[in-house]
Amino acid sequence: MRIMGLDVGSKTVGVAVSDPFGWTAQGIEIIKIDEDKEQFGLNRLVELIGQYEVEKIVIGLPKNMNNSEGFRVEASRRYANEITKLVDLPIDFQDERLTTVQAERMLVSEGNVSRKKRKKVIDKLAAVILLQNYLDQHSKGAL
Repeated sequence: MRIMGLDVGSKTVGVAVSDPFGWTAQGIEIIKIDEDKEQFGLNRLVELIGQYEVEKIVIGLPKNMNNSEGFRVEASRRYANEITKLVDLPIDFQDERLTTVQAERMLVSEGNVSRKKRKKVIDKLAAVILLQNYLDQHSKGAL
């Protein structure tokens, strides 16, 4: 089963998909959006869903460190609602606290990735991390 992971921001959506076995996550692309103008990049998202034969979507919930839900969590839930108007797929949510920080650290540790290049790939890498965390937690035999 192919699963798509989405890291939803106010200006971009990082997109990752799993392999057909649901073992590993790979980054696909970053879709530019504009929340203020209600431009959510849904046409491109639907294209990717079809191209990769996605059967489930996982959207990151950027909860606060105390586990409370703020504005960004609500924005992610609204994005999920927009998706359900276009595709009939199950949508799950994954706590994504610190995935962007983790992605930034990974890119910094590479050493050869400039700040400008990091900015271009960080959301995609964050989507990979949140999807991989989801796959690891939901794999057969996981505790």
